[in-house]
Amino acid sequence: MSMSYKTLINKLKKDNLKISIAESCTGGRICYELTKIPGVSKVFLFGAVVYSNKAKINILKIKKSKLDKFGAVSKIIAKEMSSNIMKISKSDFSISTTGISGPTGRTIKKPIGLTYIGISTKYNTYVFKKKFKGSRIDIQKKASKSAISLLMKIIN
Repeated sequence: MSMSYKTLINKLKKDNLKISIAESCTGGRICYELTKIPGVSKVFLFGAVVYSNKAKINILKIKKSKLDKFGAVSKIIAKEMSSNIMKISKSDFSISTTGISGPTGRTIKKPIGLTYIGISTKYNTYVFKKKFKGSRIDIQKKASKSAISLLMKIIN
């Protein structure tokens, strides 16, 4: 069990804060890692794997026009995923992930490993553009860990 996940949960518990997660390319890995930790139910409200555009539209209320214009793997969509799940769940923080884990799906502008991580707080939504290397699973693991680390930096 990764220290960063446990550290995050302990920090949220201590400050009585709640978190929600919207995952696309990480496929539920962040939720899985968090729910391995005893006591997480005190802070973790909601997690959604919104892998398809249809799920992003129906569950997170992202406009189809935005998905058509920017693509699911984009700064704009990562930002909307994070801020929308936070509104839906009424949490204090949220994380979103959208990216290309491979081995297919890449374009010249969107290579394998390209990931956008959205982090929302009560005051702001930040989006981080990352490029991870490795297998599909490696990219998912790295994106998940990175998302937790980024949230920890923002909280601290």
